Amino acid sequence: MKTIDHKINLRQIGLYAGLAGLLFFPSACKQTFLETDPQGKEASVVFWTSEEDATKAVNAMYANLRGWNNTAFAPIALESVGSDETEKGSSASDATFFNDYDRFTVGSSDGQLGGFWSGQYQNINYANQVLDNIPKISMTESLKARYLAEAKFVRAYSYFRLVRAFGDVPLRLHLPASAAEYNLPRTPKADVYTAIEKDLTEAAQVLPVTYPAADAGRITKGAAQALHAKVSMYQQKWQQVFDLTNQVMTSGRYALVSDFEKLFRLENENSSESVFEIQNELVLSNKDASNSQYSQVQGVRGVTGGGWGFNVPTQELANAFEAGDPRRDATIIFRGETTPEGDVIPPVGDNPMYNQKSYVPFKLFVSGFNEGAQQNVRVIRYADVLLMNAEAANELGNSAQALASLELVRARARGTSTTILPKITTTDKAALRTAIWQERRVELAMEFDRYFDVIRQGRAATVFGPKGWKANKNEVWPIPQTEIDLSAGLLVQNPGY
Repeated sequence: MKTIDHKINLRQIGLYAGLAGLLFFPSACKQTFLETDPQGKEASVVFWTSEEDATKAVNAMYANLRGWNNTAFAPIALESVGSDETEKGSSASDATFFNDYDRFTVGSSDGQLGGFWSGQYQNINYANQVLDNIPKISMTESLKARYLAEAKFVRAYSYFRLVRAFGDVPLRLHLPASAAEYNLPRTPKADVYTAIEKDLTEAAQVLPVTYPAADAGRITKGAAQALHAKVSMYQQKWQQVFDLTNQVMTSGRYALVSDFEKLFRLENENSSESVFEIQNELVLSNKDASNSQYSQVQGVRGVTGGGWGFNVPTQELANAFEAGDPRRDATIIFRGETTPEGDVIPPVGDNPMYNQKSYVPFKLFVSGFNEGAQQNVRVIRYADVLLMNAEAANELGNSAQALASLELVRARARGTSTTILPKITTTDKAALRTAIWQERRVELAMEFDRYFDVIRQGRAATVFGPKGWKANKNEVWPIPQTEIDLSAGLLVQNPGY
């Protein structure tokens, strides 16, 4: 089990992310950043007065990122199971609503839509509380600036997830000042993207390249630049993608971890390849803070220390890897195998495969806690930065740079072998684009990227069409009906739903 010393050494805080923007916190006690419980009980009238309050608020913002609607069922539904690399999993009768996302028959009343929407707007509300209140606090100016930059990143990250999932969404950049400001219409997605880019540009100007060990896991300059590159990629701003990824690549901060399978184990959290991870922990003294279910919901079903068995790989994904690619066995747990960590997987059960990237060795399970609660969520890895750089370079006609960045990723997977994963040598733009897309598929498999990758590449009708995906409708999910009802009709539904 990980120890607390591996994480940010800060104090316990809880916040309630309600729309009214009220802030609550439990009595202060010396705990770490990861022991932060995002729920609390003390009123906001005694808050926002000191540097300590500012620290508590920022820590609570981080804590909310690991919650259920940010890392469990809702993201599986909206960001994963619609793709060709995953399916529902678990037993056939369990959580059958996932099938509506897999078959593109989901209606606007499904609860996962509202869960995802609420999860992102809770993050945004936490960030807005920080951005609206910390400027008024008398505190160390450099720390104040950094906290504001961290909040801008979180807000940008959540708006990016929202705009990919729903298209136009309400853009709230401040806490409501009056009742009239609670109900906002949808903002055109181009304007949302502009706001996201502004936040990330300003954040990158302030955030440090690295932190001391005690602050490992906090948002860095590279994280802001890499997320900005991904946001730019979705808008096909290829020169901007190229420039931003080059800044990350030349920062001296990042390098690929040599062992792909070990990259996703606990000992390599916040590694040289980590650009941004959601920080999770199993804290024996604070069960409420050990609340991540990211690993639990995807763990091997039917074994102690496993999990619920949702969001499982498809045979189509297993077949997508080149012969001998070690990433296949490092991405997928197969029935009947013994994992590199020594766990024997039963040869029979509900599902033939499970997500190995979210796996935590069964021996680390602690009775009474969520399985795998200590597993961080890898959101952006350096390999993703290299592949974004390769794609941008190719689109700009720089095939030499595209091949160089692509080869770094393939070389890590190849290791010392001379017989697998040959170098890609084509300089034909279309062929190289296809090769880069294929590399993204196998390198980033099971990391919640494939679904929206295929849509932004313009291939969804071909790739997902056999599952029921329809152009001019399924580029986005339906707006939650509960939100339309709460808005008294101000929010308008996406076409076709």
